[in-house]
Amino acid sequence: MRSKIADLFYENAEATPGKLAIWCDGKTATYNEMSTLVSQYSNLLLCLGVEYGDHIAIPMNNSIESVALFFSAADLGVCIVPLNPSLPLSAVRAAMEAGDIKHVIARKSFFADCEKSGGLEISGFSICLDQDCPGTIPFSKINEMSTDRPEIGHDIDGSESLILTMTSGSTGTPKPIDISQDNKYERSMAHIRVYKITTEDKILAATPLYHSLAERLVILPLIIGATSILLPRFTPAIWLECVEEQKPTFTIAVSAQLAQILELLKKTDAPKITSFRSIVSSSALLEASVKYELIELLNCEFHEMYGTSETSTVSNICFQEAKDKQNSVGKPFDEVKIRILRDESESDFDTDCAVGEVGEIAVKSKLQCKGYYKQLTMMQAAMFGDYFRTGDLGYLDEDGYLYFSGRKKELIITGAINVYPHDIDVVVGKLPEVQECAAFAYPDDRLGEIVALAVVAKENEEINLRALKTYCARNLADFQQPHKIFVIDKLPKNTMGKLQRMAILDYIRESGLDK
Repeated sequence: MRSKIADLFYENAEATPGKLAIWCDGKTATYNEMSTLVSQYSNLLLCLGVEYGDHIAIPMNNSIESVALFFSAADLGVCIVPLNPSLPLSAVRAAMEAGDIKHVIARKSFFADCEKSGGLEISGFSICLDQDCPGTIPFSKINEMSTDRPEIGHDIDGSESLILTMTSGSTGTPKPIDISQDNKYERSMAHIRVYKITTEDKILAATPLYHSLAERLVILPLIIGATSILLPRFTPAIWLECVEEQKPTFTIAVSAQLAQILELLKKTDAPKITSFRSIVSSSALLEASVKYELIELLNCEFHEMYGTSETSTVSNICFQEAKDKQNSVGKPFDEVKIRILRDESESDFDTDCAVGEVGEIAVKSKLQCKGYYKQLTMMQAAMFGDYFRTGDLGYLDEDGYLYFSGRKKELIITGAINVYPHDIDVVVGKLPEVQECAAFAYPDDRLGEIVALAVVAKENEEINLRALKTYCARNLADFQQPHKIFVIDKLPKNTMGKLQRMAILDYIRESGLDK
């Protein structure tokens, strides 16, 4: 028995060998060329001694070769551990230890940085993707390999780990999210169903391949015979240029990207974007004003999804179809059930919240990951029966639509009153001079925490603090009033452009603004 993911890919290559499989950074590969690369990759790994179940780390750059590795790994029953190549080496080492890394495939710059800091301790091989590098095997050796799909001496039943997605970034203990081959397949098929994806689609991935979103958007098209458009890196200008040239029809983009794209689309010389039939916003809530302008400018189905790396996508909404639910993140996928749990400080801990009552979002899903690799206790702590506790706050309305209220750990508790920072962000973000803003908890001796606000002004605009305080007094409840307001140059965000609310206070103090 062979890998379902690899089988589907090879079947598409046989059925449509001349069809464009993937485009990335000006390079292309047909299905026939891609299947040749995947087979050569598999043969190279076998030649170097890779074994069933091995874990291969790849500090992941977006490339056709990186995508081919996913399918080779599936075919051989090995596991890929994508890493952010910009992480400090200490974080890379922590991730490699947590992920039981045996082999590494990376670029020369990565190996050079490792060598400066004492090298890597692995028991297997190292492949250098771009140039010859001492102590590594050159990727050019792949050209010596057979172009035939290799035979393997074991069955692939789908339970094999295909990808370990690392969480926690550059700090904290890495949590490797263990995604099996069957899990990745089922996640892909769920998205194909919900977004009506077909073989005629050209699917754009514009996030790094070390993130689960891009992994989904390159694996999905190649198992159904569609075309993958992989952006080598994201800037709004590169995105627009790619869309003009390649004419993608479907994408899932993070909200921070869409906000930047909108700024370019609003310019008088902006191109008309007409190829998309459907766009999905993910990762964080899209501001209402951005959402409405994008819907008007892009003239296609516009969706928003909510999910986690552990559970995959939980809910989806198409705004053109649910016009009276514009603040919602949608209804659950067919594979999903949602509960809203009361806080443990309540006397009736872990009972379900009433309609409209904010609590922790808990998810039971057929798309859930295998767990945290070798961290069973951590995964068990995140579960409530069969439900995964997301750490997110939200509520359900009378029609079963989900509404997101923020991260549980970002909740501000001031004088025993719960304040949801997202609610403040929405109100202050409506001011025309505000580019972006974020409410956050500031330590206080008397109340424990008080509400603080970080504000970034739009270009060529100034923030009038007295006017801002007056606006807050008129538009926010007493307990929501910011006691401290900081005007800063930018909000701290991760590599996906997602707000790091818990890092705002450190950023302000490091900038010398908290005096």
